[in-house]
Amino acid sequence: MLKKMQRRFIMAAMAAFATVMIVLVVGINIVNYYRTTATQDGLAASLLEYEKRAYEHRTRKKFSLDAKSKENDKRFSENQGPDFLQISKMPGGGPEARFTTRFFAVYCDNSGEMEVISRDYIYSIDEETAKAYTEAVLRKEKEKGYYGDYRYQVKIDDAGSTVLFLNVTSALQFMKSLLLISLGIGFASLLVVLALVVFFSRYAVRPYLKNMERQKRFITDAGHELKTPITSIATSADIAAMEYEGDEWIANIQKQTARLTRLVGELVALSRMDEEIPFPEKSTFSLSDAAWETAEPFAVRAKAEGKTYCQNIEENLSFYGDRNSIQQLISILLDNAVKYTAAAGEIRLHIYRRRRRVCIEVANMCDLPCTVELERLFDRFYRVDEARSASTGGTGIGLAMAQAIVETHGGKIKAERTGEKLICFRVLMDSR
Repeated sequence: MLKKMQRRFIMAAMAAFATVMIVLVVGINIVNYYRTTATQDGLAASLLEYEKRAYEHRTRKKFSLDAKSKENDKRFSENQGPDFLQISKMPGGGPEARFTTRFFAVYCDNSGEMEVISRDYIYSIDEETAKAYTEAVLRKEKEKGYYGDYRYQVKIDDAGSTVLFLNVTSALQFMKSLLLISLGIGFASLLVVLALVVFFSRYAVRPYLKNMERQKRFITDAGHELKTPITSIATSADIAAMEYEGDEWIANIQKQTARLTRLVGELVALSRMDEEIPFPEKSTFSLSDAAWETAEPFAVRAKAEGKTYCQNIEENLSFYGDRNSIQQLISILLDNAVKYTAAAGEIRLHIYRRRRRVCIEVANMCDLPCTVELERLFDRFYRVDEARSASTGGTGIGLAMAQAIVETHGGKIKAERTGEKLICFRVLMDSR
């Protein structure tokens, strides 16, 4: 129980820290991606505008005949080049940007003819490669995006399309490096925090451990202290019953004494379930034989009370655990089913293997109100109907005991409504 609580504490702390780290890592990389992309798009848009104007200038130059046009062409020619681009003033630029910015542009008319209009600022791309890149980008039908180590931007007008490719190798490498570094730091932080949480979790659960030890000691001591007076009362009642045979008051004392004896025994047994190793002598046994042996008395009892009982126990089922506690589990579920099944009602026991798990199902018909929370049935001393529980002689901790047995064997138990008046308790446990 202590180790389980410590594990839950560690898992909760690590889940919270991991969530924070994931949000930080993802947030940092997303912000960096969008800021870097926005800077690249701003620079690409400025370069694209210039290259389009430069292409229009060269086109007009072929047909310029008047003096005014020649004068405009001369001024444009004198201003074109790196100084005209003023890359250092563009988004993402800087004093050295005109020397580090690498790009090329391709123009494509409406007929599909392509012309490389700028390769002055890049040397690793030839004309054929530039045209191949442009064809691939135009097929995507996107205004901007990434293609290999380039950030491209497309401008379309009536005359055709101009595509600019901006080399962003360094930016992509930086984004990848930031992602790897942030992931590495996040993972290393998780390991460090895990070690710290594991170390300090011992101190965190220590108060709970002390309270649990005091509770177990109190239940055990109270059980031993109560055994003597209960035994004395039971003995005196038996003697009185022999002398005053048929007395209803003495019979009631005997009944309540037996119930109190059973309750004390179950409380002590339930407190032992919280120990670190409640079943030190586990072994592999035949679950089929143990189930048949346990179910037989309840089959006779159910038929004697006019209730329908049927069972289906798969043969040659083996299980690794404590045989006595598993038989007690089946006994609790069947006893609960027989007690709370109405007259002429049906009770079913089904034990089978599902892959590597053993499944135990006990279903019975009962008038359980729809407002009852089925999970509360496993609470200690919880009663749906106080009057009926008193008449059946239940102690109110049987299902809590069943849940403790299942959990100490690493399994799960739950209650389900499988019909209007049918409730089923299903147990799943690893067979190894």
